[in-house]
Amino acid sequence: MPLKSSTGAQYARIMSVGGARGSRVVTNDEMCTMIDSSDEWITQRTGIKERRWVAEGEDAETLGLEASRKAIERAGLQPTDVDAIIVSTVSHFMQTPSLAAILAKDLGLDAPAAFDISAACAGFSYGVGVAEGMVRTGSAKHVLVLGVEVLSRYTDMNDRSTAFLFSDGAGAVIVGPSETPALGPTVWGSKPEAHSVIEIDDWRGVEPGSEGPFIHMEGREVFKWATTAIVDKAIETLEASGLTPDDLDCFIPHQANNRITDSMLRHLKLPEDVVVARDIVRMGNSSAASIPLAMEALLESGEAKSGDSALIIGFGAGLVFSGQTLILP
Repeated sequence: MPLKSSTGAQYARIMSVGGARGSRVVTNDEMCTMIDSSDEWITQRTGIKERRWVAEGEDAETLGLEASRKAIERAGLQPTDVDAIIVSTVSHFMQTPSLAAILAKDLGLDAPAAFDISAACAGFSYGVGVAEGMVRTGSAKHVLVLGVEVLSRYTDMNDRSTAFLFSDGAGAVIVGPSETPALGPTVWGSKPEAHSVIEIDDWRGVEPGSEGPFIHMEGREVFKWATTAIVDKAIETLEASGLTPDDLDCFIPHQANNRITDSMLRHLKLPEDVVVARDIVRMGNSSAASIPLAMEALLESGEAKSGDSALIIGFGAGLVFSGQTLILP
């Protein structure tokens, strides 16, 4: 007798988005009291004017809880309607249990599938790709996808090339069934031979009582990769969805560096009326949280609206990348 196969919704969509940001605002001027730099240099190199760090009593769990509650409420759901929770993070300080399992309890979810993934700045898009598959195969109906990072705790303040980049935040979405296509194919992959270009220190090498572990990054290599290979993958992602640049309303790349975004725009040849996310200016680089936070910011500001088409692309440590074209909630 042949095995039965699960079936779910014909299509999936992002139903809602919610965000949370560390409550401490750190301007470039304040940053320059900690490192040898200047507001002008940081702005020219990255576009960042300020970043958000956690304050006392805040951490990945509290930020993730706030963002997740917003997403669930905005989707018109109860916590018990959520069948699965996927958390993308590199800054959960416990190997196990997963942050997903901890948040499932905090949120009052009813026995959901719960797991973390480690895909750094591409992690949100990875999570959306997995969630879409779950909804369409029937293994879940409503999936909470959360990207959350507290990177200030991994920042080496003696490394002036990276100290000003990173921030703390969380962005969550609900992926659920749709009657019409609202999530394009996921285009993802990696460059394994460059896995050490961005890394966090091995915990085993950190002396008890000392600071760390810290993030280390070969900035030039990342910039070169992001402005060449990742641009090609962004084009591939758009083409896979059947859309052209003229069909696109919004472009929401990982908020790594405004110079990277500018390079992508030149190569993508997007029309001038396409809305481009620039959340990095006030947020810095929040890794897995950056795309959903930028998405929420565009919707809340009115620059984008529900029903708009958007291209997202994430890229980071691994080196890994992932993207989708989608309809905004």
